[in-house]
Amino acid sequence: MRTRRFLTIVIAATFLISFAAMNAGAEKVLKVGLMGPFTGPSAQSGNSIKNSLIMKLEEAGNKVGDYKLELIFIDSQSDPAKATGAYVEAIERKGMQVGLGGWHSSVAMAVVDQAKKYKVPHMGGMGAAETITDKIKSDPSYKGYWFKFWSYPALETAIYFDFLNWAAENTKWKPAKKVAALCAEETDWGRDWNKAAKANLKENGWEIAMEDYTQIGQTDFYPLLSKYKSAGVPLVTITNTAAASVSAYIKQMREVGLKALPIVDGLSWVGNWYELTGRSSDGIIDMNVKWTARSKPSREKFIEKYKFHPSASAGGISYDAAGMFLKVLNRALEKYGELNSETIHKITAEEMATGKLTYGFADGAITMKEYKFTPEYYPDPLTDANHWLMPVIQYKGGKANIIYPLDLKEMDFMVP
Repeated sequence: MRTRRFLTIVIAATFLISFAAMNAGAEKVLKVGLMGPFTGPSAQSGNSIKNSLIMKLEEAGNKVGDYKLELIFIDSQSDPAKATGAYVEAIERKGMQVGLGGWHSSVAMAVVDQAKKYKVPHMGGMGAAETITDKIKSDPSYKGYWFKFWSYPALETAIYFDFLNWAAENTKWKPAKKVAALCAEETDWGRDWNKAAKANLKENGWEIAMEDYTQIGQTDFYPLLSKYKSAGVPLVTITNTAAASVSAYIKQMREVGLKALPIVDGLSWVGNWYELTGRSSDGIIDMNVKWTARSKPSREKFIEKYKFHPSASAGGISYDAAGMFLKVLNRALEKYGELNSETIHKITAEEMATGKLTYGFADGAITMKEYKFTPEYYPDPLTDANHWLMPVIQYKGGKANIIYPLDLKEMDFMVP
């Protein structure tokens, strides 16, 4: 009896030792949710986001230390309700521990509540409306759970109106009357963009003749543009996150013979913008980051791997966001010895949101000089010439050329 009992103990002990050894050698996993509009009216931007995130994570071997990064894809479909459902499913059913990426402001407004509720930190979202900023600033419990990689319109678009003032004073563009017509998509982003434009224009003596809202993906602008032509407005603006919408607006603007100076915010948010617009894009004013010599290797690698041209905004900023994300993970592992929602949040709240942990050219960034968050700006990135900045550009012959600020100028402003 004793021999049998001893043998049982030996077998059990051997099993436990073997099991412990197997677990000791097992690879640890961190479940990462990648979010974007992978289908729907903004799918082109979504696929730039998705593949840029994947490419940067693959360059790290999809690993941080002894942790494998297991990717979960969250298709927002440009719809806040659908995005919220997919986000919650990613957390509750698939075990997502940290989030990365995003595009629309209306989606971010809905999903940020889930990030806070489930205590899942999220980085790299490009939903930029000030309503998101206000929500996060209003409640300290949001801190470290959401980071915007795109400044809200009042910060971001101020450079447009500096340019307009400069152009009116220093070029042959002399509008007979300071009257503008504004158009935007009917979303948090669009409403916030028009709000910022109105405030800036009125401050500089402009009258807002018309303010219109359209749907993401709308492609019939003939009635709207004919109205603007009849009114004789010298300045028109539009922002829409769907490539089909902005390209249709531009081509129809040329067809109806509208002579106003056109600001089309977001034309090159997709990489194939010139295929969509052709020469009708010549003279269009926009504001965007550009592919540069620094970003050339990553862009060429992307094109070879995914067989389409990414945009510098959706693709380039997402690539950088993934780089900062990896830096955060490495810091959390270094400081706490493990990766999970809690340890990552400690780094995002204590070091990323306070400006102690930044990401810039020295780290491998390809678009902005430095991504830095400060207590004053959080959840938006610090926005100035040495950090997050988008210059004013004008299109000519399929190229985007910086026209303002003047110290970055690549081409003289073409007066319409």
